[in-house]
Amino acid sequence: MTFGLSDAIQILGSLALFIFGMKMMSEGVQRAAGSQLRNVLRGMTRNRYLGVFTGFLTTALVQSSSATTVMTVSFVNAGLLTLIESAGVMMGANIGTTVTGWLVSVLGFKIKLNLYSVPLFALGVPLLFSTRSRFKYWGEFIVGFSILFLGLSFLQEAVPSIEDNPDALAFLQPFTEWGFFSRLFFVLVGAVVTIVVQSSSAAMAVTLTMCSQGWLTFDIAAAMILGENIGTTLTAEVASLVGNVSARRSARIHSLFNIIGVTWMLFAMPYFLPWVAQTVQQALDIANPYTSTVDMPLALSAFHTFFNLANVLVLIGFVPWLVRGASWSVPSRSDETDHFRLKFINSGIRTPELATVELQKETGHFGEVVSRMSGFFRELINVTDRKKQKELLEKIHKYEKISDDMEIEITEYITRLSDQEITPKTSLRLRSILNVCNDLERIGDVYFQLSKIIEQKIENRNYFSPTQRNNINQLNDLTEQAFRIMVSNLQMPSYDDVTKSEAQLLIKQIDELRNQFRKDNLSRLGAPEYNVRSAMIYNNVLSGLKRVNDHVINVTESLVGEV
Repeated sequence: MTFGLSDAIQILGSLALFIFGMKMMSEGVQRAAGSQLRNVLRGMTRNRYLGVFTGFLTTALVQSSSATTVMTVSFVNAGLLTLIESAGVMMGANIGTTVTGWLVSVLGFKIKLNLYSVPLFALGVPLLFSTRSRFKYWGEFIVGFSILFLGLSFLQEAVPSIEDNPDALAFLQPFTEWGFFSRLFFVLVGAVVTIVVQSSSAAMAVTLTMCSQGWLTFDIAAAMILGENIGTTLTAEVASLVGNVSARRSARIHSLFNIIGVTWMLFAMPYFLPWVAQTVQQALDIANPYTSTVDMPLALSAFHTFFNLANVLVLIGFVPWLVRGASWSVPSRSDETDHFRLKFINSGIRTPELATVELQKETGHFGEVVSRMSGFFRELINVTDRKKQKELLEKIHKYEKISDDMEIEITEYITRLSDQEITPKTSLRLRSILNVCNDLERIGDVYFQLSKIIEQKIENRNYFSPTQRNNINQLNDLTEQAFRIMVSNLQMPSYDDVTKSEAQLLIKQIDELRNQFRKDNLSRLGAPEYNVRSAMIYNNVLSGLKRVNDHVINVTESLVGEV
């Protein structure tokens, strides 16, 4: 029997079905339990040891170490996890990803998957049509689970037995005779396979299937599994490229952990692998995996688990050193360009339920950036040095452009998220964030307009009276207080905890004071000593500050759900 193009296409199709099922399963559980997963990651990472358990639990649930590591990198990017906390999660994710290997080796090669996939479809498909979102997403999880095992079943059938193709792997024979360098070569092969299929779990399934058909020996397959551990780090590295320095360092910790682990295991394999084989033989009462293709997948799953457990035990005490290594390899930026760009979200799209964490942090950052314009405007009102006035005008103009860009980028990100299925609660949250960003951008516009008014005042040599300047400063003081409340609300971990009573009281006080100043200004317009041009500029400034505070209270109202 000759292995031909149709066989290769059959294998690729089966692998594609496996990956699609895994993706559907992972996204289904993320949508169904997105908020709970966020709470687990944020609440159970107080130290690196608890972080290991958290990473294991999350990866075992979503069946994707890449999803966990990318989620962790984004949380570090958002400032929700420290580098040391993220290191524990990454280590736990490596242990959690071994669950897939056990599922494949225990269920995939010990039972007829076709017999169980169809009944699972019968259970999952009706849930897809449920009117309740939670049931619908669990239906996606079950259907994805079914497709995953259906793809694995097809993969088993597509990979021909080595007995029918005795010469197929003859070209690999020379690569198996170099001792340490042979192990290193097949580690690289495993890494490349994982990078190509973009899933260590899928690469693991391919490796185990080839072993069951006699294509790979026990030691070669073990080396490939080590390579798959390295290949999976690329996903987190790529996700971190558009993040901040902390995010890139978090991804680098994951890479260092896997590379160091694989390195010491390459030297220990001649002793570690026989120990695993003997232990599994005795514990599970199976045949020698070096000679039995039937039981080799179980032994490889055990090797994968033992290796990751051993690597965690070896390196958990060296987390501070891993952090130092990551900090050295990813140095801090010396300029401030990172300060004036999106800090917490990037172009990568995940499920909306998980992406809202970064969006909320980004919106808080947006509010903090816009609030600086209040300080610039206050200084502009009081400074008399022309050079300083010019610098402040340029700053306000620059920040107005920044507010425009930030609103566009956040809105585009939310638009891309909206193309996916969204729960009603998440949909309301995204609408709130859109409204908030619109108000924050409008605040930037108003301060830009006020700066143009003051710029014209300076050019025409008009001057405020001491009373007018003091009144504007009073309003500026209260406006800065309103901004502090707004930013505090925006930076709350959950918008459900936001209340608007404090903001409303302050805005009412600002409105009353502004109305009083405006009335006094109008009443003095007829006085001979009262400069009409200055009075008009003064009135325009009062109106501008009124509009600023209207948008400030709108932000808090959007956060409490008044959209």
